[in-house]
Amino acid sequence: MPETKLESRTPRAADTAQPKSHGLALKDRRHLAVTGVIRVISCDENAAVLETPLGNLTVGGQELQIGELSTQSGQVQLSGKIEYLQYAENQQSGGSLLARLFR
Repeated sequence: MPETKLESRTPRAADTAQPKSHGLALKDRRHLAVTGVIRVISCDENAAVLETPLGNLTVGGQELQIGELSTQSGQVQLSGKIEYLQYAENQQSGGSLLARLFR
């Protein structure tokens, strides 16, 4: 019986380039569209933390919900009562093992 080769359908790192631009569109403090999202770090009804090329973006408010999420295009739509937007610089990996363990 001849051997059959199967190609992997898993995307390669080069195929899934992360977005480099980033933008925000806020409408009536109830709907927020974010582009350039690398990943959603966490989300609950009071806060969402999104990793972007310009730093981690924390969206705070009440009754927050992710309405749409596209990891390939880097777009996230949030709804709820949006009270604040705050950026924090992305932390660089490195340092001692103990420093990384106790972050």
